[in-house]
Amino acid sequence: MAYSDFQLEIYLNGLTGVLPPYSVDPAKLQEAARDLLDAGPYWYVAGSAGSGETDRANLAAFARHRIVPRMLRETTERDLTTELFGRTYPAPLALAPIGVQSIVHPHGELATARAAAALGLPAILSTAASHTLEEVAASASGPRWYQLYWPHDDEVTLSLLERARKNGYDTLVVTLDTWTLAWRPNDLDRAYLPFLRGTGLAIPLSDPAFRARLARPVEEDLDAAIMTWAPMFNGRAHTWDQLPLLRENWDGPIVLKGILHPDDARRAADAGMDGIVVSNHGGRQVDGAVAALDALPGVVASVDLPVLFDSGIRTGADIVKALALGARAVLLGRPYIWGLALGGEDGVRHVVRSLLADLDLTLGLAGFSSPADLDPSVLEAP
Repeated sequence: MAYSDFQLEIYLNGLTGVLPPYSVDPAKLQEAARDLLDAGPYWYVAGSAGSGETDRANLAAFARHRIVPRMLRETTERDLTTELFGRTYPAPLALAPIGVQSIVHPHGELATARAAAALGLPAILSTAASHTLEEVAASASGPRWYQLYWPHDDEVTLSLLERARKNGYDTLVVTLDTWTLAWRPNDLDRAYLPFLRGTGLAIPLSDPAFRARLARPVEEDLDAAIMTWAPMFNGRAHTWDQLPLLRENWDGPIVLKGILHPDDARRAADAGMDGIVVSNHGGRQVDGAVAALDALPGVVASVDLPVLFDSGIRTGADIVKALALGARAVLLGRPYIWGLALGGEDGVRHVVRSLLADLDLTLGLAGFSSPADLDPSVLEAP
């Protein structure tokens, strides 16, 4: 079944008076989630660093790049399958690692994992999850990637990697740009940081190496556990010379997330990493930073590694543009969280199916049958 068949499904349901339970318009979806959620959780997801300039730059970069459709090509049938790290996926899309998902829906990462598994796509589990590695693995049988927020305790790091490996997470995504939180006015105005309330700490607080550092069990003194977690996971930068610890203790692909400069991409390749995610964390970390899409071509040109992309993906056209500029696949962030807020697993699946249908149709109407057909010539010269 083609992803674009979702469009026909919606129209046929309309003949019987059944409308989509959630909008297929990303902006309207976000508006609906804003109406539903309390201000703290909403702005924790929607907010940005500083003035929000980087988030706006991400969206503006997509607007600047224009697709030039080609005509009279046989594109009736499309094939979106994509190879990443020796495995074939049905589309060039994964669900980005987003933490503390229980602040928008009680099922959180469990619902997200189930929705992704139903579509055969990777859901990347954040270290800042509301559910443990084991719980999420047990909830769904789909492709599993694990995102590491790298603690400053090697025994805890190795314990997290071992738990991920035992539970079938085969790709490690290491986020580099969030070793401490940026200045985020929307959260600061509300003094809203869910971690200090114990939310989003399910993975570290359940880890045996972490728990061995505590004078009393988490269940007896949550505040002390949080105060042990905070300096272990935040406030101190990691450096390139620490990467061998991960490479020597993870036998699957390692992908570094947060790369924006070609020199950093080359250092990642030299360190034996397997891939890169060009990302500015959706504008949540450095205000006034380069748009991720603008950084993408330079990073792609600098290394012979699979380059993935996130930060600003909203539509199928956005995916076409990122793939044309060299990304092998993209990570979807905020939009699926709005779906989660509105409908749990069903909401996430609706958002992803909508995006895939949009991608499938846009690809064919632009004159292409496969992501492999895309290159910079697809876009209008800047």
